[in-house]
Amino acid sequence: MSALSALPPTTTEQLRLPLERPIAGEAFVTSDSNAEAVRVLARWPDGVGAVLALHGPPGSGKSRLAADWAERVGAVPLNGAEAALIDPLELEGRPVLLDRAADADDESLFHLINLANSGGGALLLVSRSAPRQWSVDLPDLRSRLDAVRAVAIAAPDDAVLSAILRARFAERSITPSDDVIDYLVRRLDRSAETAAAVVERLDALHRPVTRVLARQVLDAMDAAAD
Repeated sequence: MSALSALPPTTTEQLRLPLERPIAGEAFVTSDSNAEAVRVLARWPDGVGAVLALHGPPGSGKSRLAADWAERVGAVPLNGAEAALIDPLELEGRPVLLDRAADADDESLFHLINLANSGGGALLLVSRSAPRQWSVDLPDLRSRLDAVRAVAIAAPDDAVLSAILRARFAERSITPSDDVIDYLVRRLDRSAETAAAVVERLDALHRPVTRVLARQVLDAMDAAAD
């Protein structure tokens, strides 16, 4: 059995928001894929409105960007269904981050939006799709979601994916050549989770990370997916 075939499958666990903190010293990379979202969040809620939605595909960095915003403004972090566990009145006048916002129940989401719009607070909704696409049953909530300003963040482009790969390798004290990074960027799905999984598999082989080894790992992953 080869080292590649003996490698156990790798999964990436989705952690709750308070645990999704960036590694100390790791900078968020701004590129064409996220520049508009970075610009808006840098000054929000000033001049934008009390409620804002940030949406994008898995692994695009939206939760990381939202967490940076929450830390900067001192927002209360909530995650999806957790919105039902807190008294909205306790959040009055405070900024709130609701990740996985589409998973929140209608009533909780309705109250959070009303609370933010009543003055003094702010609500950042983070999800994969824009609020206009969410399925809700409350007519009043539907109208409020349709009125929310939404800013999109795209899947990682070459610059962001390259930075993600270098950061994940650095965590494991691995410094691959630029040629290896460029090769992985051309082959990988546009996802932070995929980048982390590939780096983990390469590290598990305990061999120098070369382009040849990278190709072998990617080919094995493609074969397993098929």
